Amino acid sequence: MTPAAIPSPGINVLHLGPLTVHIYGLCILAGIVAAIVIAKRRYAARGGEADLVVDAALLAVPLGIVGGRLYHVITSYQPYFGPGGHPVDALKIWHGGLGIWGGVAFGALGAYLIVRRKGRFAPFADALAPGLLVAQAIGRLGNWFNQELFGRPTTLPWGLRID
Repeated sequence: MTPAAIPSPGINVLHLGPLTVHIYGLCILAGIVAAIVIAKRRYAARGGEADLVVDAALLAVPLGIVGGRLYHVITSYQPYFGPGGHPVDALKIWHGGLGIWGGVAFGALGAYLIVRRKGRFAPFADALAPGLLVAQAIGRLGNWFNQELFGRPTTLPWGLRID
């Protein structure tokens, strides 16, 4: 008898005609939107200009993606720069590979560069923090669809079934 477990989804992409949509990407996008909505409300409640959150996101999000990819490539360089590696594959972000710490660092830098001109960064960061946690949780759902970043094998009923 197989122990009870939480099943993992059998798909991780959607094919819409010629377009392939990665569910992981949709989860990241949903997390970004949630973080922006939460931060706008919190920043406005503290007397800040809510539109500054959107302005910061316009730089922080792309920089966060670049930082996340750089972190992945640096910490997993073998497929790109090791024996038999293909350096140009480091640019193929659609093949997967983002490191959260690089995303946070570069995203924070992007937000700081925008916010320092129009407001104080500490209250902005305080308003943003809960939204980032929600965004991280939503993004982790993408890892569930990809069947990656799971823990050790377990027979506990709340374990994940990984194909």
